[in-house]
Amino acid sequence: MRAWILNDTRGPSSYTLAEVDTPGPGPGEVRVRLVASALNRLDLWMSMGLPAPKHFPHVPGGDGAGVVDAVGDGVDGWAPGAEVIVNPSLGYAPTTGHIPFSGKLGVLGEHSWGTLADHVVVPATNLAPKPAHLPWDRAAAYGLAYATAYRMLRRARLRDGDLMLVVGVGGGVSSAGMLIGRLMGAEVYVTSRSPAKIERAVQLGAAGGFASGGDFSKELRQAAGRQADVVFENVGPATWSQSMRSLTPGGRLVTCGSTSGPKVEISVPPLFFRHLEIIGSTMFDHEDFARVSEWVAGGDLPVLVDSVYPFEHLPEALGRMKAGDHQGKLVIERSGT
Repeated sequence: MRAWILNDTRGPSSYTLAEVDTPGPGPGEVRVRLVASALNRLDLWMSMGLPAPKHFPHVPGGDGAGVVDAVGDGVDGWAPGAEVIVNPSLGYAPTTGHIPFSGKLGVLGEHSWGTLADHVVVPATNLAPKPAHLPWDRAAAYGLAYATAYRMLRRARLRDGDLMLVVGVGGGVSSAGMLIGRLMGAEVYVTSRSPAKIERAVQLGAAGGFASGGDFSKELRQAAGRQADVVFENVGPATWSQSMRSLTPGGRLVTCGSTSGPKVEISVPPLFFRHLEIIGSTMFDHEDFARVSEWVAGGDLPVLVDSVYPFEHLPEALGRMKAGDHQGKLVIERSGT
């Protein structure tokens, strides 16, 4: 099969299109012939060694949708020809019921070969049926970002009527956070360095937006008349201080990443005097993925796709992601499918 492989970590130029052996499914596994895949920041970071693959060659890619073409022993419920969406959250939790808490968490495309190839092998439990009405690019695009965002909002205990601030809207997870927050009944404001991204967010239902580099905590209070119950953060040090100031007493900041750097400074007195919470979140359970899939299938949750590229043009898509010009997901489609 064709695959975009990494054999080193010199950056996006490390990706090479090559022919590799097509994997076969083992017991309890299913092989999917991929029609579309979607990029995530992880695909860019792995090319830079953040984190580095444990073994070379490696095929990244967490999101995808396609057609089942082989099943392993002991698999029930799936047969060749079934159109499916891949759930990228690998792992199991035999006692806790929470994959991210179990110590057995894995990410498709990081801990195993992923979806930037013609085929991928995953556990049968990591598939969902693709709704017939859902286009392939949308089916491939929502899995990792949308389920991650939903879990963040569950952990932040977002409630109907809450005021929510999404910092750095535009990427897959932050755009999903804005959409899901509105679906859960919150009044949502956003920040971005790009006026065009703010305008697009408002078109999609955000109540307003502010420049990420400005005094957006003050601007939020002026626009909404109060501070945020929940701040949705994955930018890090570039916006952290303003994000903390944006919280109302008893407010919760939830984060799944730190695109501007790994370290932040925290002023401790406001944290305890104002009863603030900082909540970390990563990946999601199968139940989170199923809930998001229900919303997407029912038409309640739109899937934002920025651009679709031919499979052979992956370097162009990675370049757009690195530049940060996109709003929504970048999708890779195979020709003739």
